[in-house]
Amino acid sequence: MQTNGGAGRGLAAMGAVLAALAIGLSAYAAHGVADAQARGNLQTASLYAFAHGAVLLLLAQAPARPLRWLALAGLLLGTLLFAGSLAAGALLGWPTRLAPLGGTVLMASWLLLAADALRR
Repeated sequence: MQTNGGAGRGLAAMGAVLAALAIGLSAYAAHGVADAQARGNLQTASLYAFAHGAVLLLLAQAPARPLRWLALAGLLLGTLLFAGSLAAGALLGWPTRLAPLGGTVLMASWLLLAADALRR
């Protein structure tokens, strides 16, 4: 069985950073954003970032398998695209065009995790 090595530690660390950022985004949304749509987008971004950060933190420590690593990389990319697009839209007024792509990558990554679980 392969070990996780630096890639596993890196994904786990990125998951923890996503979760920490999510807490900050959530607090800012609750206390510092007057616009209802921006607040809603920040809350959605923080929910997705926290949940997927926690999943990355936990699953990156499991034994390495190619399908799982592809799924975890997809979870990271999808979260950055989805939550990042929503947060950038709310905080900076940027377009949120990347959010649907991020959501699609997240769905595909969860399906890869399901396939990996069935292969055990």
